[in-house]
Amino acid sequence: KVGEQKHAREPSSLQQCMHLAVVACGDRLEETLIMLKSAILFSNRRLCFHIFAEDSLRPEFEKKLKEWPSSYTKKSEHHIYPITFSVGNAQEWKKLFKPCAAQRLFLPVILKDVDSLLYVDTDVLFLRPIEDIWHILKEFNSTQLAAMAPEHEIPKIGWYSRFARHPYYGTTGVNSGVMLMNLTRIRSTQFKNSMIPSGLSWEEMLYPLYQKYKNHITWGDQDLLNIIFYFNPECLYVFPCQWNYRPDHCMYGSNCKGAEEEGVSILHGNRGVYHDDKQPTFKALYEVIRDFPFEDNLFQSLYYPLQSKFLDTVHTLCGRIPQVFLKQIEKTMKKVYENRVIVYLGANHRY
Repeated sequence: KVGEQKHAREPSSLQQCMHLAVVACGDRLEETLIMLKSAILFSNRRLCFHIFAEDSLRPEFEKKLKEWPSSYTKKSEHHIYPITFSVGNAQEWKKLFKPCAAQRLFLPVILKDVDSLLYVDTDVLFLRPIEDIWHILKEFNSTQLAAMAPEHEIPKIGWYSRFARHPYYGTTGVNSGVMLMNLTRIRSTQFKNSMIPSGLSWEEMLYPLYQKYKNHITWGDQDLLNIIFYFNPECLYVFPCQWNYRPDHCMYGSNCKGAEEEGVSILHGNRGVYHDDKQPTFKALYEVIRDFPFEDNLFQSLYYPLQSKFLDTVHTLCGRIPQVFLKQIEKTMKKVYENRVIVYLGANHRY
């Protein structure tokens, strides 16, 4: 099964992990740490964090992660890497869209001993265990090697369908802020492209593709991924919007049916909404997770403050649907309670 393949040279410590990769440059230290915190708060399986950061941030990550309580660090390990680009001009890649965001394109080349991983932007928050999205890897068919959510649910108001000057996947394009990747398959695939009749490997394709389309792309590496999967649609698995829920899904009215039915699974606070007052519902979630003391009771110190903050957001379109944001957290809280309290008590009151 796709999610269970193991690279022959993969160290045994990595084999037990769910791999999570993120790229942090500029002022993204806090956002990244809060994202990692949300990941470890709710997950039960071991996590391996792969953090790509510019030189000035790497010591800060080491310092902050060492401050986490041992009960949480035992559930994870982290690896911190410099920003590197194996092909093309490094300065060009660094300036493509947001600082260092193009690094994600090179994950299959750099992480040679990792079979599969979940890449997320720094402004992502997990509202349920990572293992739930990790299971999607097992749903890949024989040709699929990556998974993303649509950029928009409604083509007539989607960005790609209205403004794109380059090929893009499907009717609305895809958003790369949350991306499952089977690196083993990516490394071994020859990709169809618009440059030569025969296929190219992932690494061979990246820089020529950028050179061809650099004057037509707006969203940097995300646009390049859309171009790749336009020519190779059979390689992409599309997961529903609740796994990459952005302000666009509620700021014009609710348009993510999956979130309405199941709740938001992964929150993506793009547009800088964690740091301004344009979308207070998103900001409330970010601040509550940021301020949650690791060892405190999740109900008392996370869920209740969140409910209270949500009362101040009902004047916004996103704030009018609090159940969409709370549904998965409620389920996760219940599971955490059962795992940590009921199971524990059951074991101690067996006789």
